[in-house]
Amino acid sequence: MIKRVVFAVLILASGVFAEGLTFTGFARNYIGVLLHGNNDYAIIQNTFNLNIQQSKDKIAFKVNPYLYQYPNKKPELGLREAYLDIYLPSVDFRVGKQQIIWGKADGVFITDIVSPKDLTEFILPDFDEIRIGITSVKADYYIGNNTFEMVWVPTFTPDKFPPSNSIWRPAMPTFPSPVRFDSSRMKVEDKIENSEFFGKFSALTGVVDFEIMGGYAWDDDPTMHVVKHVTPIDTMHVRLDSLTIYPEYHRLTIGGGSFSTTIGPVVLRGEGAYYNGKYFNTRDPKAPESVVKKDYLHYLVGLDYTLWNWHLSGQFIQQVILDYDDYLKNDQYSNMATFLASKDFWHETLHLSFFMYYDFNNDASLLRPKVSYDLADGFEILLGANVFTGTQGIFGQFDDNDMIYYQLKYSF
Repeated sequence: MIKRVVFAVLILASGVFAEGLTFTGFARNYIGVLLHGNNDYAIIQNTFNLNIQQSKDKIAFKVNPYLYQYPNKKPELGLREAYLDIYLPSVDFRVGKQQIIWGKADGVFITDIVSPKDLTEFILPDFDEIRIGITSVKADYYIGNNTFEMVWVPTFTPDKFPPSNSIWRPAMPTFPSPVRFDSSRMKVEDKIENSEFFGKFSALTGVVDFEIMGGYAWDDDPTMHVVKHVTPIDTMHVRLDSLTIYPEYHRLTIGGGSFSTTIGPVVLRGEGAYYNGKYFNTRDPKAPESVVKKDYLHYLVGLDYTLWNWHLSGQFIQQVILDYDDYLKNDQYSNMATFLASKDFWHETLHLSFFMYYDFNNDASLLRPKVSYDLADGFEILLGANVFTGTQGIFGQFDDNDMIYYQLKYSF
């Protein structure tokens, strides 16, 4: 109902302000080829992305439809954003489908948790395409250089995962007995008590920029509750007949923040969040249902530096499960690092960059070199690669998905 009202308002607004509409966006051809096996295509995609915007007096709006076209498939038409802005003397409101971006991390999500993620192509697309727009009401209240931001999300939208036939489908664990999936616990009904709430305070000072955030939300990823069905054999033994897996979404309470400051030629960044109420899977053979609730801490420290016109950036990221239990399938400490190096040449028409994720726990990585060249005004050609190393973990599981790709893009 709320979405219908928002779209009706947008249509009305577009009629009122039609004379001053602005149109921006891009058209893109994207082809990727796997480097293993028969060198199959990893992706063949044609994209059209359109931004329709208008601003007048104390009101503005934006509509962002997009179209993905794949060979031998139905086109995928979607709406990334569609919202109204209302500007008052001290408060701005944004109402409708929108992406909400928080935090200061590069390539990872720590406090940037308001918008769920589209992971159908893993984490390879631009983050503007990974974040899913959500119907919400956002209010920003300004006091000098400080801002209070409040977000109400009336309906829950989970992360989007790859289909079962995708090369980006995560590896499923093996079980010693027949398994049945039951999705009866998975739905989060569209009720006001199932709303999500977020708040953030941000400040710009002469020494440090920082944010403090909190939220009462749903975990965007379902917990896989594994229920054992057993038959008693005698007073000491039972027989495991089968397992039932119940995917289920759970509430989380989150608090955290981020900062950035300049120390001489170096920019120091930090970001962290405390998650209360996260469910983790366990190997406990005595537990009738293999999940346990724990709190965890997720944080990073990063440095940015410019050397010989190369922009260099490094981050160390750690996740720590508190009150750890040896039966948990997750490690108590999950350690990862990222590194970025980029530079522009030829009057900023040639762009080189290299981005790397490294998973310390599994000795695995994702390497992403790319080069792009501005052919003409608005035209860009990009060549790149995605190289996975290792055999386990979030990156190692995709070791067979090494690929090279090109993109031809026209922005207008």
